Amino acid sequence: MVENSRDAARARADLRFKKQEEAATVRQKAMAEYAAESDARQAKTNKLRALRLAKEAEDLANAPAEPAKKPARAKKK
Repeated sequence: MVENSRDAARARADLRFKKQEEAATVRQKAMAEYAAESDARQAKTNKLRALRLAKEAEDLANAPAEPAKKPARAKKK
């Protein structure tokens, strides 16, 4: 009887350990996916920022050289 209860306790402990290991594996996989998504998002943001800055620099280079005229003020009576 004592040996049977030891076997049952060991089986329960093994099952609990196996569940904890599976949970740890799931957490690690989720964190890896989260990190990959974060890296992809950051890369996309950097690419779009570079494209926007290049367009702004091109627009600035192609801007007219003459300064914009100030609108004429209305004369007071």
